[in-house]
Amino acid sequence: MTLDSGDTAWVITATALVMLMTPALGFFYGGLVRRKNLVSTIVQCLAIFSVVSLVWALWGYTLTFGPAVHGVIGNFNNIGLLNVGAAPSVYSASIPALLYFAFQLKFAAITPALIIGAFAGRVRFKSLLIFIVLWTTLIYVPIAMWIWNPGGWLHILGVEDFAGGLVVHTSAGVSAVAAAIVIGRRPEAEVRENRPNNVPYVILGAALLWFGWFGFNAGSALAANAVAVDALVTTNLAAAAGGVSWMLVDWIRKGRPSAVGMAVGAVCGLAAVTPAAGYVNPSASIVIGLVAGILCNYVANWRARTTLDDSLDVFACHGAGGMWGTIAVGLFASTAVNAAGWNGLIYGDPHHVLVQLVGVAVVASFAFCGTYALLRVINVFSPLRVSPHQEDAGLDISEFGEEAYAPSPEGSAVPTTDGPPK
Repeated sequence: MTLDSGDTAWVITATALVMLMTPALGFFYGGLVRRKNLVSTIVQCLAIFSVVSLVWALWGYTLTFGPAVHGVIGNFNNIGLLNVGAAPSVYSASIPALLYFAFQLKFAAITPALIIGAFAGRVRFKSLLIFIVLWTTLIYVPIAMWIWNPGGWLHILGVEDFAGGLVVHTSAGVSAVAAAIVIGRRPEAEVRENRPNNVPYVILGAALLWFGWFGFNAGSALAANAVAVDALVTTNLAAAAGGVSWMLVDWIRKGRPSAVGMAVGAVCGLAAVTPAAGYVNPSASIVIGLVAGILCNYVANWRARTTLDDSLDVFACHGAGGMWGTIAVGLFASTAVNAAGWNGLIYGDPHHVLVQLVGVAVVASFAFCGTYALLRVINVFSPLRVSPHQEDAGLDISEFGEEAYAPSPEGSAVPTTDGPPK
């Protein structure tokens, strides 16, 4: 095994691109929430990145990518990054093992950050940090190990997930549903008045996510090769298709397009193509993105008619998108694109659709049940929800004592309402 300078340089670049996605998510979510929760939403993303970085270095990486123990968990050979250095690993013969650790760290960090959109504006910061440590250890690590570790039982079964449709998006989306159930709805007035406080932040966040996603997907090839190029192109086309199809659905349903809708649709397309990016051709990625924009739009509208208060529709975007993309691998995968994969249904092998469905069922069930139980336990010794008074004041003031915008010259604070009444 010989290190390759080109592969190493590309994965270093991809690692930096993926890091950008966590603060980008902060701006994306921060623009969607009410003004009184803007600071807290962005800083939660930054705090999650910092906490997960430590968890991943100390024990998360070894439990995920260490030698498998009965197909369900890694061992402690690499605890505290022991024996993880410049030499290559079994995961890539051309880049240092330490670089692979750093690349995978960014995936581990953004996944729990996705979940916070489900309960934006109503969770205590202390309880959130406890949840992040435990969720990363007890939910994310096993799922990632089962699918991405060569000894993981779902990997052995044949489940394919190129860059995280199951490991990242499905797990986060389903966990968001469990979190929304446990934490409960906002006051009805808040739900009715829910509207973005800063549309440019939403668009900026989506654009930066799109940019970082090139590292997320194309970097998962772990080499500067044809698979990475294919993943980059399919990523872009799926995002574009998702944004366009969501826009068209809004246009038909509401009589006009939505700037926020186009941004959200692009993210849905990105989530959907993530498991498939390095296995499908560009034409298939357009279909994946078009379906994602339509599907996720309808799931979000269906959710709005229920009592489930997934505030920023994490499940509709990431859960539904990730599940659809995972199934799409079983439909559109081609060995002509990636010889390390297999052919999907349209190339003559229907078996892999069933394998992908098993992967979806296992990950969704484990993530939902595990997250629900975990939050119930945490709530016993560290209450999850802030008081009604704190919630009404907003987490920016009640949790951090800071505001997104300075008071006016007359000394009165900027109102916490989100623009003019409807």
